[in-house]
Amino acid sequence: MADEQQDPHIASKTIIAPGYTFGTVTDQIATVVLTKRTPVFWFVGLAAGIVLLLVFLAAVGLLFIKGVGIWGLRRPVMWGFAITNFVWWIGIGHAGTLISAILLLLNQRWRNSINRFAEAMTLFAVSCAGMFPLLHLGRPWLFYWLFPYPNTMGVQPNFRSPLVWDVFAVSTYATVSLLFWFVGLMPDLATLRDRTHNRFARFAYGTLAMGWRGSAKHWSIYETASLLLAGLATPLVLSVHTVVSFDFTIAIVPGWHSTFFPPYFVAGAIYSGFAMVLALAIPLRAVYGLEGLITERHLENSAKVMLATGLIVAYAYMMESFSAWYTTNVYEHAAIWHRMFGPYRVAYWCLISCNILAPQALWFKRVRSKPVFLFMSSIVVLIGMWLERYVIIVSSLAQDYLPSSWGIFQATRWDWATYIGTIGLFLFLFFLFIRLLPMISIFEVRTLLPQAKVEEEAGN
Repeated sequence: MADEQQDPHIASKTIIAPGYTFGTVTDQIATVVLTKRTPVFWFVGLAAGIVLLLVFLAAVGLLFIKGVGIWGLRRPVMWGFAITNFVWWIGIGHAGTLISAILLLLNQRWRNSINRFAEAMTLFAVSCAGMFPLLHLGRPWLFYWLFPYPNTMGVQPNFRSPLVWDVFAVSTYATVSLLFWFVGLMPDLATLRDRTHNRFARFAYGTLAMGWRGSAKHWSIYETASLLLAGLATPLVLSVHTVVSFDFTIAIVPGWHSTFFPPYFVAGAIYSGFAMVLALAIPLRAVYGLEGLITERHLENSAKVMLATGLIVAYAYMMESFSAWYTTNVYEHAAIWHRMFGPYRVAYWCLISCNILAPQALWFKRVRSKPVFLFMSSIVVLIGMWLERYVIIVSSLAQDYLPSSWGIFQATRWDWATYIGTIGLFLFLFFLFIRLLPMISIFEVRTLLPQAKVEEEAGN
């Protein structure tokens, strides 16, 4: 089986490589969690996450003491890195929900090997995203005022504010994603409970498994709950980033007031989300020897989704420029012109190169079948999507209707420290996840074995 797992030509024909049995699938995935030997890669990744997390804590601590003035926020740009990073992180989380919910309802079985860590990626990305609106409040300890809780003064939040919309959209998204992820974990938690010899681990996994015994009744309830949660999560893929786009479209700021922002933002979210899936899956399969479970077919399908959504994003860029020209609105003309040739022209043309030009290499199967090239492409797309959010937000605010109030946003070291620190938070949570919980769904991968056997016989 080891030889077959390493053969990319065999692996690329099937969802999982031939030669696997129920026992070998369980052993390979559970051993990553239950073994006492941990690869150096994990310690390096966790250490990097902890260092960057400490940077984040230092930046937030100073923010609490001195206020948001430590960021580069100056008139007229009162939205800067905070909202840029919020939109970027929320977008990254969309791939996990799409893989978990929509592909489940569409019965796309290739999702079974990547859905678990994609769902975890969603939760960690939403956690990072939620930091920025709270810190941007100025008084983050009063964040609960945004919820319509019963209070003695009878004061309710302003439901016409996009900030309140974001609170409800993101909190709903995080809740449904967490439930979907946890419900899917229960059968595997029971497997770890039964296989571990550590008393504390057996107690912890047994508690989280909630008495799972694998009976017919348990499986029936599980399948019903999964379908219901998938049905709830599916509209969230479209609605959450649509609501985030409303933060901009309801404004009369040139460059924001547009009706195509909702589908534009949703496509961009899935684009960056699948880029992050590839950026995580490729190193993991190489370090932990999971080439037989996360095959070239998974990488190629993810690359195809990334290419398709990238073309939608490219179309949105063209429509944005066309709409500004077609409306004959001088302010919209100026907004697009300033993006292309103004103070932020370098960031604009870099995002065009990263999001439109570089991913065109994915048309070629030779590129899609090379994990190194896919990894590099995913990193380029992640950088480009961050630059896209930065240009949309900052350039539109820096130069609006009144030239006398124009200004240039200059990010401070604390802007960068807060942003890079959330990357550390993401890495810290993700590396803890792959060490303590199965990164691939054991029972879902085992359902692929009969299909893999049929494909193997058909190939022979």
